[in-house]
Amino acid sequence: MQLAAYNRHDLEGFLRFYVDDVRVYSFPSGAELTDRSGPAFRSRYHVLFQSSPSLNAELLSRVVHGNIVIDSERISGFLNEDTVRHAIAIYQVGAAKIEKVWFVG
Repeated sequence: MQLAAYNRHDLEGFLRFYVDDVRVYSFPSGAELTDRSGPAFRSRYHVLFQSSPSLNAELLSRVVHGNIVIDSERISGFLNEDTVRHAIAIYQVGAAKIEKVWFVG
């Protein structure tokens, strides 16, 4: 459902899957990307959805191990580019929502 909201560019629907103070990290360094955490996370995706009307993510594979989810995705329409990107996201899910995200690459 999180990916479906992303593909609809439904900001509120997308954000309901994350805690308000979600922490976003780079992988493998583990350095926190402060411009993507908490309130900045909302702002980042608001701008992304507005500036990328054809943005779409296709789930290629998913691994679930306890509260860790690893998604491999094909991203198209990012900032209206014609190129297709490959993305890996690692999610740590808490009691009800995503608490931490690591982006690979």
